[in-house]
Amino acid sequence: MSALEWITQVLEVAVALAAAPVFLGWLNQCRAWLQNRRAPSIWLPYRNLRKLFHKEAVIAENASPLFRIAPYVVFGAMALAAGIIPSMGTQLPLVVSADAIALVGLFAGARMFMTLAAMDVGTAFGTLGARREMMVGFLAEPALLMVIFVASMLSSSTALPVITRNLASGHLGLSPGLAFSAVAFVLVLLAENARIPVDNPATHLELTMIHEAMVLEYSARHLALIEWAAQLKLFNYVCIGFSLFLPWGVARAQIGPLGLLVAIPALAVKLAAAGAGLALIETLSAKMRVMRIPEFLASAFLFAVLGLLVHVLLGA
Repeated sequence: MSALEWITQVLEVAVALAAAPVFLGWLNQCRAWLQNRRAPSIWLPYRNLRKLFHKEAVIAENASPLFRIAPYVVFGAMALAAGIIPSMGTQLPLVVSADAIALVGLFAGARMFMTLAAMDVGTAFGTLGARREMMVGFLAEPALLMVIFVASMLSSSTALPVITRNLASGHLGLSPGLAFSAVAFVLVLLAENARIPVDNPATHLELTMIHEAMVLEYSARHLALIEWAAQLKLFNYVCIGFSLFLPWGVARAQIGPLGLLVAIPALAVKLAAAGAGLALIETLSAKMRVMRIPEFLASAFLFAVLGLLVHVLLGA
């Protein structure tokens, strides 16, 4: 493997770690502007992380070692996922050992540790949030896999870099099957990242919260790692969407180092547009009741299946 491939790999992980909080700050700013409110600073997520890292952790007496190591495992899983997704380049050493299906398994493993840690202390809120989180994951993961299957059938590979390279090189266009899959992916993204209309990350109402219910017992550095991991997860999902549906601007092997210089501003532009789009969706949507979430994710799975059927039956 060339030095450029390793540089691209390290740069992708470093950019994901640094840009994930900024992306969340930009999304919150856009949502505040659309709602005619005073927007918070784009650097506010950074300040919150810094404040939490400087606090002293308080852990429940009956917490097991699983409760202590879960934030590190979840954060590590999200950082590793950032190295698998071709956000800036398609020549990545980590992709040799992990494709898109393994990436979904990585997200599922992080969810498993979070839910087990939430139930570990034995609080009512933690158990409630864990059960709701597993319900969302049980319904969202098949829809995400179906979206990936549609893209893999178009490019004859389950590796995200291969899919991205084929789309970016012009061998494939945006087919009707991919259009249906894109709708399904947006619905899964909102559900998996606890965004409106599935969940509201800014509320602590016991009848509605999912993610927040699982992290109420965490504090200081543990909470900082969980929040950072959640920001990374949102960043990763958005980059998966770019890889599948908007792969243009990604550096490829035949382009060389110049392509990597172009990929960085291209990623920034796409992130800015995605943040504004997600803010618009959240502004126009209302928080749905928990019992409606299965219907929401069933719609996502249906759109993904329609994309697969359109490709199989019509070849488009």
